[in-house]
Amino acid sequence: MTNSLLDVRRGAQTPRVGKWPEYSSSAGPEFVDLAASAGLILDPWQQYVLLHGLGERPDGRCAATKVSCWVPRQNGKGAIIEALTLGWLFLTRERLILHSAHEFKTAQEAFVRVKELIQSTPDLDRRVARIREANGEQGIELTRSAGGARLRFVARSRGSGRGFSGRKNILDEAQEITSQQNAAMMPTLSAQPDPQAWFFGTPPEDPTAWCYGLREDGEAGVPRMAHFDWGADLDPTDPLDVRRGAKDRDLWYACNPSMGIRIAEETVEDEAKPSGLAERFPIERLGAWYPRAVGGSSVLDLGRWAELTDRASRREGAVAFAVDVTPSRDWASIAAYGLRADGLGHAEVIEHRQGTDWLVGRLARLRDRHTPVAIGLDVKGPVGSLLVDLEKAGITRPADGAEPRYGDLAIPTAQEVAAGCGQLVDAVTQGTLRHIGQELLETAITGARTRPLGDAWGWGRRLSTVDISPLVAVTLARWAFESRAHLIAPDYDVLDSVL
Repeated sequence: MTNSLLDVRRGAQTPRVGKWPEYSSSAGPEFVDLAASAGLILDPWQQYVLLHGLGERPDGRCAATKVSCWVPRQNGKGAIIEALTLGWLFLTRERLILHSAHEFKTAQEAFVRVKELIQSTPDLDRRVARIREANGEQGIELTRSAGGARLRFVARSRGSGRGFSGRKNILDEAQEITSQQNAAMMPTLSAQPDPQAWFFGTPPEDPTAWCYGLREDGEAGVPRMAHFDWGADLDPTDPLDVRRGAKDRDLWYACNPSMGIRIAEETVEDEAKPSGLAERFPIERLGAWYPRAVGGSSVLDLGRWAELTDRASRREGAVAFAVDVTPSRDWASIAAYGLRADGLGHAEVIEHRQGTDWLVGRLARLRDRHTPVAIGLDVKGPVGSLLVDLEKAGITRPADGAEPRYGDLAIPTAQEVAAGCGQLVDAVTQGTLRHIGQELLETAITGARTRPLGDAWGWGRRLSTVDISPLVAVTLARWAFESRAHLIAPDYDVLDSVL
């Protein structure tokens, strides 16, 4: 028996999609050797990306002006970034290298890693003229005799994108780049002699993100672009694909080049369990992309919704309320649902305000004034954190599920969340509800996306391109009304009113 590393299964060292323009030579091997001299030993897949991404034309210019690399988290893309940075500083001696990330902390961590590599290598450290460490001004400058190359680290979230391009560029967290930032950066980049921009990231939460265009260019093999993507060819919104991805170990290794090197199979096995990453496993661990969104909700027709507008619509009698909060907790909505005199449903958003500190007090006042048949709350969503405060305010779960009381919480299971979504779509399709034509609901419907819930679906807060809390609240209010109104026992004896 042997313990040789050669016996350990490793992830795929070549990507599912790998495309690059023709080149006559490459600076990649030199960059790899320099990194090794600084103690940074690259895996074969990391060397592969550098070899083809740093290809050169016969005139010595970069064959690819854009390089994109998409690989799941924790695989080691940072090592490629560090090797690139060292090579541009000390080998090709670029006048200005700009490393940008979406968040300041990511740029700061990259700066620290590069600084430590240089300072631990005397032959490199002696060529440094100055290291800037002040927040927002992190950078490294080499001596004039060493070429005078300059390296800067910036956070894109702190600006519009102007000033985010040098001759050579690293754009980490590329999934967060906006079209505005790209538009501001491109003219500056094109004005540089022999420019090159490297984009590193993981598939975005937003299915309308700018990087979808970058990915499409790469997969189409457009001129002067190199593209490397280890992500699985799965649809994260398809329950069958989600289940297949969680069980297919060969796919795990195909999507994670560092499995068997720095990612253990047992770790991925735990992530694939329902208690792990669950439905996010295809995105987070397999690098699968959501289908690109180019329009509004695929399940609610905005035209049909508009046909159900009745600005004079009012409910009569019993009502249910429901609340929802955005994932970032910057907006919250309360919706009401009941029946009109003609028997049609009436849906309305009655509150849509910033923050969450107002919610508990407002719900308590609504309960006391209107005595609702239920208050809907999806505790598995962002609003779940308010459950304790609601209970302190006397808004609680039913003491007896078979006999709920007015003002009790209605907390859906995942199956009931999916059922509520389907029931709302059916009500719109069949024309059995009316609304007053609120713009915030139209906006939510336009940008709403779905997520898988077993074999059904629910509204995808993180996948949607806008604040969909108004739509989620309306959906939940309707479900709460339909599931509770017939169970509520009146607070008086009907015979007492017959005199």
